Amino acid sequence: MLIAGRYRLIESIGRGGMGEVWRAYDETLDRQVAVKLLLPQDSDPTAASRFRLEARTASRIGHPNVVGVRDFGEHDNQLYLVMELVEGDSLARVLTQSGAQPADRVARMAAQAAAGLAAAHRQGVVHRDIKPGNLLLDADGTLKIGDFGIARFLDDPGAALTATGQIVGTSLYLAPERALGKPAGPASDVYALGCVLYQLLTGRPPFNADTAVAILHQHLDATPVPPRELGVAGLPPAFENYLLGLLAKDPEHRPGAQQAADWFAAGAWQGRPEPRPRAQAPGRSRARARSRSAAPARFGARRIAATAGGALLFVAAMLLGMMWFAPDDTGGAGTTSEAPPTTGASDPAVQPSPAAAQDDGDGDADGDD
Repeated sequence: MLIAGRYRLIESIGRGGMGEVWRAYDETLDRQVAVKLLLPQDSDPTAASRFRLEARTASRIGHPNVVGVRDFGEHDNQLYLVMELVEGDSLARVLTQSGAQPADRVARMAAQAAAGLAAAHRQGVVHRDIKPGNLLLDADGTLKIGDFGIARFLDDPGAALTATGQIVGTSLYLAPERALGKPAGPASDVYALGCVLYQLLTGRPPFNADTAVAILHQHLDATPVPPRELGVAGLPPAFENYLLGLLAKDPEHRPGAQQAADWFAAGAWQGRPEPRPRAQAPGRSRARARSRSAAPARFGARRIAATAGGALLFVAAMLLGMMWFAPDDTGGAGTTSEAPPTTGASDPAVQPSPAAAQDDGDGDADGDD
C-alpha cells in the first residue's frame, strides 16, 4: 500500500486503541521510516485533534534524544504521521529481558533522557507519560523519547485535550503533584524519569501496590527505599543521593532536566554524595521553612485535605480514564507500551510488542490532569 504517493507500507509493527504503526519505505527520500495511521475513533471525538497534537508537539522539539517527526497528512480520509524509525528496544523490553542494569549504563541513559526532556521543556512541552515503554534505544545505543500523544504545551493548557478532571499518565511514574490533580510541569517529567532510573537500577519501580490508588498514596507520602539497601551493587553514593533528589515530593526541590543531563554527562554520579539537588532559591526555602514551623497544624490540615481530595478525584477519574485513554501496545518506529517486569499489581499491563515501537499516543490513564 502506498500512502501519499511516497510511503510504501511494508509490515505492521504495532497496533493499539488509537493507531497502527507500520515499517515503511519513503520512496522519495530513499529511506526507511515509521508510519502511524490513525484508526477509526467513533467513540472519541478528540482522537484526530490529539493525533495532530502529537505531530505538532514532537516536530516542535527536534533533538537527537527525541524520536523525530518527518511528515504528517491525510490519505483517503485517514490521518497519518511519519516518524523516524528506531531500530532497537524500549527500556520496558530491556527490563523484561535483562532486569536491573549496571550503574554506568543507567547513568548514560539518564544523561540522554534528561537532555531530551530539557529540549522539550525549552519548547514549552511537557511529556506527561515518561515510562520505560516510551524510552527507546536505537541500534547504536542512543536513547530517544517517543510518544508525545498526551503531551501538553505550557502556554496552552487546553491543548492537552483531556476530559475535565482527568489525570493522564501511568501511576507507577506519576509525580505527587499530579496525583493531587495539579497540572503537569517540567518537574513532573523529572520525577517520572527518576522513577524509571530507580527501576533500571533495582529492577522494580520505587512504589508499587495492589491498586493504583495505593500507589498514589505512596507517591504522596512514602519514602523510596534507597537502592543500595535493596542490594544494588557498585552504585556510587553520589548517584543514589542524586536519584533520591529527583524523587523529591516537592517539585521545587527537584533539579531541572538540563541540570540533571549535565550532572550525569559530566560523570558527577561517580563521586561522593552531595547535598540533594534543590531547584528553588535559598531565600524562598527559608521563608517556606519559617511558614511551616509557624503553622504546622494548618499545613498538616491542608495536606490531609488535599490528599483526601486527590484520592477521591483519582478514583473517579481512573474509571473515566480507562474509557478515554485505554492502555496501548502500538509498536513500530518509536515506543512500546510497557508492562512493568515486577511483582505486584499496577496499572493494567500491556505487553511489549516484538520490535521497539512508538506508542500511538493513548498512554495509560490512571486519573486526571
